[in-house]
Amino acid sequence: MTSESEQRLSLGTEAARELATTTKTAPQMREISPRWLLRVLPWVDVAGAVYRVNRRLTYRVGGGRVSFSNTGARVRVVPPSLAELPPLHGLDDDRVLDTLAGLFEQREFERGDTIVRAGRPSAELILIARGKAAKLQAGAYGDRVVLGSLAGGDHAGSDLPAEGEVWGYSLEAGTACTVLALPWEEFHAVAGQSPALRAQLDRYRARRAAPQNRWGEAAIVTAAGHHGETVLPGTFADYDPGPREYELSVSQTVLRVHTRVTDLFNQPMDQQEEQLRLTIQAVREQQERELITNRDFGLLHQADPGQRIHPRTGPPGPDDLDELLCRRKKSRCYLAHPRAIAAFHRECSARGVYPDSTEIDGSRVTAWRGVPILPCDKIPISREGTSSIIVMRTGEEDHGVVGLHQRGVPGEREPGLSVKFAGIDARAVASYQVSAYYSVAVLVPDALGVLENVEVAR
Repeated sequence: MTSESEQRLSLGTEAARELATTTKTAPQMREISPRWLLRVLPWVDVAGAVYRVNRRLTYRVGGGRVSFSNTGARVRVVPPSLAELPPLHGLDDDRVLDTLAGLFEQREFERGDTIVRAGRPSAELILIARGKAAKLQAGAYGDRVVLGSLAGGDHAGSDLPAEGEVWGYSLEAGTACTVLALPWEEFHAVAGQSPALRAQLDRYRARRAAPQNRWGEAAIVTAAGHHGETVLPGTFADYDPGPREYELSVSQTVLRVHTRVTDLFNQPMDQQEEQLRLTIQAVREQQERELITNRDFGLLHQADPGQRIHPRTGPPGPDDLDELLCRRKKSRCYLAHPRAIAAFHRECSARGVYPDSTEIDGSRVTAWRGVPILPCDKIPISREGTSSIIVMRTGEEDHGVVGLHQRGVPGEREPGLSVKFAGIDARAVASYQVSAYYSVAVLVPDALGVLENVEVAR
């Protein structure tokens, strides 16, 4: 029996809620990120769906990464990937490439071992199959100067050294390294038996002998400091005969909404609009992911080999970000996974260095040397706990990186994104096609740089 003190004297909240109107939020989703890349890229309207990047003629070619396969502990270079070496760039003779691949000798080095020594004859082509090595040179004051790092797929001594030429730097193993070496004597023996390889080497020597600036572009000859009636040199700016063209890519989906839902349950929120809003957010997230990771046009795969560097110790430190900055002018921003930014902060704290901060669009973000470091969770982290940090210059006027889209597409809802009604089927389900058209172009190689294989898990 209920006592008088326990009897309810007023309407309970549970019953009152039956008459009250619940205050609701719009549908929420965890996938939405700041999408900084889409915000900082200058977007170019590509009316014809194709964007051609014309450049001056460049003589320096190749320089990409070589690939390897292994059977147990035995490592072998993948023959077609040898075409990434400058002297072999463009060679499509599989028989010759396979012969060269079989001539490499495998060597193992422990951390601290010297792979090649400065001043010794440059008699071999060196490929780094596994591990990481540092390029060292004697400094002006007797100390050792670190010129850079080489890691898996990189190569050294690949520029057809002249007779008697010596190594200008030492190569020291920073970790345990597996190296493949090919004596140039054996290389030239193969060339002596292969007309295709001889012709390839002749073309390479002609390119090296052609007048060019320090970036490898065909030189524009000028005169300066002369007096009197000096005959001025004649010149012209030669163009790349095979410019790259970027065709707009697409991310698409079909949104389905039952007409009964939109007819009867459309208050207080428009069901169709909420469904479209969430779908568009997902499409935009996929767009940013493609702009970074797509193997055809993504930023991680477009970076020039000369603009790819490795960290000095593993985690990203101030020295590494400085190295990225010094390779280009007018750097607009860094892009890094949030865990890579946290790793950078740990390195700064360990050294007693405090990074800057700056405000962009009302948000406070970390900066280094005045360049903002923007978080981007689309940059992948490998199973080994490594990631990459991107730095770029942006805009057509600065010969940087630009985003590509097309305005005015049928059914346009946002720039470069369209929503089209695709009809109602026999089940009374309405369909809406959501499409985003986009790409990203790097106008000159030094507009984009990547710090690769930074440790974020240490």
